[in-house]
Amino acid sequence: MDDRLHTVVGLSGTMVRLLDEAGSASLVLLSHLLVSEGFELIGQGADQGRMPPFALLDIVPEREAEKAASWERHVTEVEFGKPLDADPTALPRPEYDPARHTVEERVAAKAAELRAIGWQASVGTVQRMRRRYREQGLWGLVDHRATRLSSPTGRADDRVVTAITEILAATTNESTGTRGRLRRRVEALLAERHGPGTVAMPSKSAFYRLVETMSEGTHAFGEATSRRSAARRPPGAFTPSSACRPGEMVQIDTTPLDVLVVLEEGVSGRPELTIAVDVATRSICAAVLRPAGTKAVDAALLLAKMLVPEPLRPGWSDALAMSATLIPHRRLLDIDARLEQAAAKPVIVPETIGIDHGKVFVSQTFLTACRSLGISVQPSRPATPTDKGIVERTFSSINTLFCQHIPGYTGSNTTRRGAEVEAVWTLAELGDLLQEWIVACWQQRPHEGLRSPFLPGQPMSPNDAYALLVSRTGYLPMPLSGTDYLELLPALWRSVNDYGIRIDHRTYNCPELNPLRRRSSGVTAKGGLWEVHYDPYDLSQVWVRDARTGEWITVPWTHRHLVSAPFADFTWRRARDLLAMRGRDDTDQAAVAAAVNQLLTRAESGPDRRIAARTRAALEPARPVAALPQAPAPDHTEDETTVLEQPSNVIPFGVFDAFTDGSRL
Repeated sequence: MDDRLHTVVGLSGTMVRLLDEAGSASLVLLSHLLVSEGFELIGQGADQGRMPPFALLDIVPEREAEKAASWERHVTEVEFGKPLDADPTALPRPEYDPARHTVEERVAAKAAELRAIGWQASVGTVQRMRRRYREQGLWGLVDHRATRLSSPTGRADDRVVTAITEILAATTNESTGTRGRLRRRVEALLAERHGPGTVAMPSKSAFYRLVETMSEGTHAFGEATSRRSAARRPPGAFTPSSACRPGEMVQIDTTPLDVLVVLEEGVSGRPELTIAVDVATRSICAAVLRPAGTKAVDAALLLAKMLVPEPLRPGWSDALAMSATLIPHRRLLDIDARLEQAAAKPVIVPETIGIDHGKVFVSQTFLTACRSLGISVQPSRPATPTDKGIVERTFSSINTLFCQHIPGYTGSNTTRRGAEVEAVWTLAELGDLLQEWIVACWQQRPHEGLRSPFLPGQPMSPNDAYALLVSRTGYLPMPLSGTDYLELLPALWRSVNDYGIRIDHRTYNCPELNPLRRRSSGVTAKGGLWEVHYDPYDLSQVWVRDARTGEWITVPWTHRHLVSAPFADFTWRRARDLLAMRGRDDTDQAAVAAAVNQLLTRAESGPDRRIAARTRAALEPARPVAALPQAPAPDHTEDETTVLEQPSNVIPFGVFDAFTDGSRL
């Protein structure tokens, strides 16, 4: 200390008395001494014994363990005069009494005793055992020839081992072969390097055992996809993505869903699912289902959905409301009034989004949307799915917890697919089921990756984790105005004609378009067409930007009323069910579990039989219908007033059922 060598000559409580080389004494506080600049403790550890490795004693063979225990009794008798397991009240034997004999005399007596009972032990052997026992305890007395680690490759020739290693590494990107192919390539490589017949090959069984040991964990003879994935793992230790607050890191990705759905054209196909998962809480911030070929505008729309609350839709249980969870709904409601009728899924504003190098996420549309919202984008390394392993694992969980309960589930590959798998749900219907499942199941299901350091034995749900973190970090909403939301929607350029605007055989029209009909927008780059934005998930209306004023015009679909009319009866009955559910106590976990069970049961049953029949009837080509016979003309005309005054029984039309009434056509 202080560039001088000191000796500790006294300790009293927290005070240390020091004596330097010049003989000057000083009294120093221990805390001051330890933090002094240049402090170093000299001479520590040379003669200090270490704690013996007790766990390694379990790998010692029983015979060697007994021999080591015998040595321990003899060594301790030399050191202390009595064996370790001797009676404390017993007196030491005369030849080992420390009061009568020196250490050298006791060592010589012990060596003579051991030779008398048949042990090959000299004075040097006893001294060596004393030193090893002092340094390592019982572990130092073990014959370590019995604890040597075996080589994974045994006694195989190092040249053969090297050749196998190189061939296995070279087949990472090849199609999976057999061990016979590997043996042939190893023989060819050894002959090329060392000459034919120079290196002796092991027998076939020994070679296969050697290959089995060396290829463990590489999937060398398994699935090629697993082999390539294992080869892309980082060479060092895995560093999982971690976040301390909601939105600090959000991972986003797209994958085909293992379910067949009915697309708009009436054909069946697998949709693509794009989700955003918050790392800190494992919440699915937003999910979007699209037909194959997700576009950049779909990813930009996903950002908009992340920033707005998920509404509690008609027909959902009250147990799925945010107010029924541990999320501090009342406190958040004072900050963000949009949460009043929100479902049990938090609104998480992302700070950083982790993406892969898919064209959807590196497109200018998506990057511009992130930049406008103040969101940083962090690309992962190419061909390294482990960089965003949380969202990858979430896709697997969705297939297990949700997709397998849906009619039309295809399995992860053709070997898992059933014989008669048909699409039942439409894309829009499956999207509604998925949103309800996220709120009812995923957000309220305990997650093994979510544990509080204060309660490590209790896994938390994403909603519980959010409730814990938001109370510490706070909540700052990013409310999107209607204009902001429209700006994130995909855009088309169309002309405004007398009949309105036509998009994919749908016509949109309203009186507000009158000043724009048959006129140029003035945008020369687009040939005078008008900017039209649309929501891919709600085609009932579009929005046209008036280039002169910059205002938006909401234009409805001209046949929207025809689409909603046939479902009025079911909507009315669904409203009655919702009113009946209002009187139940759905705030406990049992109600949530029941809601999840009903959701999966409804998903497995498929859509309503009559709705499905109408869908099929609408997709079938029109059939000629025979002309109905004309009713005979009445002989006389009745006065209208007279007809109204006559009592009559009104027989209402029943709901059309394609399975029964369709046969009358």
